[in-house]
Amino acid sequence: MGRWLPERLLRLALVLFSISFLSFGLMRLAGSDVVEQKMENRGEAVSAEAAEEARASLGLDQPFLVQYSVWLKRAAGGDLGRSYVSGQPVAEAFWQRLPNTLRLAFMSVLLTAVLSLPLGILSAVRQNGPVDYAVRVLSFVGNSLPNFVVALLLLYILSLRLGWLPVISDGTGWESAVMPGLTLAIAMGAKYIRQVRTAVLEELSQPYVAGALSRGIPFARLLWGGVLRSAGGTLLTMLALSLGDLLGGAAVVETIFMYGGVGSMAAEAIRMRDYPVVQAYVMMMGGIYALLNLLADLGCRWLDPRIGRGDM
Repeated sequence: MGRWLPERLLRLALVLFSISFLSFGLMRLAGSDVVEQKMENRGEAVSAEAAEEARASLGLDQPFLVQYSVWLKRAAGGDLGRSYVSGQPVAEAFWQRLPNTLRLAFMSVLLTAVLSLPLGILSAVRQNGPVDYAVRVLSFVGNSLPNFVVALLLLYILSLRLGWLPVISDGTGWESAVMPGLTLAIAMGAKYIRQVRTAVLEELSQPYVAGALSRGIPFARLLWGGVLRSAGGTLLTMLALSLGDLLGGAAVVETIFMYGGVGSMAAEAIRMRDYPVVQAYVMMMGGIYALLNLLADLGCRWLDPRIGRGDM
């Protein structure tokens, strides 16, 4: 791979550093501090002296760069601090909830692939036919519905009307991930149907396809053995980015279904101005997203060695 992999790893480190600095700074510009928020939620009234003492104990009275350098040094050693609200180590809370979010993301990506790949390929093969138009209409409708609307519809149909699934998730099993996973998959699957269709159509328009068909190669064999393999890099990148989006963007769905993942934990931390939890969430999700990008690039290079050959 030559210099490609070391350069990508260096770029990954710079991205993570930038994410940490921006998230740390933006949280400090949020408009209120955690001491005021904590006392307000508890219904307590404290003196200005007590509030200043509480800020000093949390290190919030230090200049911004001092706070950031202290946090970064500890984070580099694996210490992400303690929650301002619960007092629990942030890393421990994150790793406790991450398996639930991974379970949700895996189910969502699996359902997205099951929905988008066959329908996108079918739409491309039947271009401008009744099937193509029907799939595109369904894709448009699914892409237009916000996640919270889909979630409420699924709750009403699958839980209240049919009673197939629990209304409130306990966040401990695969059954609890079905409805939030299906909610995310409907929106993402609708979006990726069009992208799969576009990728397959682009490959079908290549000269090698017409040449292969003229030599009598069956279309089904050409589709599965040539077209989909050539489009595999695009599809693999889409699925990897989908997993990153699901890991980082499922907070609303997790909150609606009361699913005990890191997304709902982050949403609560934002509401409570719990800086260490939010910073750890942003850093972890940024790292996972960047790592998935790297793995997707490696997969694309494996599927098509011509990619990036100039820097190998």
